[in-house]
Amino acid sequence: PLHIQAAAIEAIRDGHTRYTAVSGINELKDAIVDTVQKDYGLTYRRDNVLVSCGGKHALYNLFQTLLDPDDEVIIPAPFWVSYPDMVELTGAKSVEVPTREIDGFKLRPEQLEKVLTPKTRMLILNSPSNPTGAHYRRDELDALAETILRHNLTVLSDDIYYRILFDGQEWVNMAMLGERLKERTFIANGVSKSYCMTGWRIGYLVGDAAVLSAASKIQSQSTSNPCSIAQWASVAALNGPQEDVEKMVQIFQERCSYVLKRLAEIPGVTCYKPNGAFYVFPNFSCTFGKSVDGRVIKGSLDLADYLMEKANVAVVPGSAFGEDSCLRFSYAISMEELTEGFDRISRAIAALK
Repeated sequence: PLHIQAAAIEAIRDGHTRYTAVSGINELKDAIVDTVQKDYGLTYRRDNVLVSCGGKHALYNLFQTLLDPDDEVIIPAPFWVSYPDMVELTGAKSVEVPTREIDGFKLRPEQLEKVLTPKTRMLILNSPSNPTGAHYRRDELDALAETILRHNLTVLSDDIYYRILFDGQEWVNMAMLGERLKERTFIANGVSKSYCMTGWRIGYLVGDAAVLSAASKIQSQSTSNPCSIAQWASVAALNGPQEDVEKMVQIFQERCSYVLKRLAEIPGVTCYKPNGAFYVFPNFSCTFGKSVDGRVIKGSLDLADYLMEKANVAVVPGSAFGEDSCLRFSYAISMEELTEGFDRISRAIAALK
């Protein structure tokens, strides 16, 4: 949005180009605190906030701070591709728990109970989700909360897509269910998705002040502060008008409907209807075992390679997200590109016998 661009230019002209505090400028921390108060109904202070070089950096800092070797982290699958690797870098172990399309790709309480051990330290919840677009309702979070509290689990709530919800759905996360859950939850967020600022690299954590103080020390010895200019632009993003975000969400919902329609026209393909974000995660296992010109499709990676070479369309294989039956499509492109892309995909899939 233009007002964010203008704020960045103004920051340069005003000389905001030197080091800042490692954990972020106070103006941005205040904007984050105010945003969480308004959108979550939760009260935090500046020392409950750590600003980092993107959402991924925020997650990495938290994992490095909290996780010890042999700790176990529960990651519902499908999952964002970086979670297991970032956990592994701490010496901890990822426990991937498959969820089902019939359940909306959401973790159920009995699944959580089944994988808990004395070493379980953390549960990661990404809602709305990359890659599925699934969003946990309040009652679904309530169902998980009893187990979380009984076993003293820490929750990482990755809320990076929280503004991109469809059909007027209620925004809710685990920290919003009560003080005890707030104390056990770390919120990870950023400006990348809501404000089209992926290259500006501003993410943040909100949670326990002592933990974030330790995470800030780790950040101080790796990147130091996030980009000063991008921080001032993020102040404008959070404090400024939100009409552009609302328009973007409406456009994404329209594109999502179109994508679901095109997928339904491909015989054998099924797709969970996303609740938000800007992805679909359709099941293309109907193509597995089929071939063309002697080329056999054995899984999602084969299919993604085939679509790239045959149709010149880039998709991400579901195996990268822990579910080989699916492909991930992003509809954060124009309708013209989506139309052309699905025309090509449909022809390529029809060629498989």
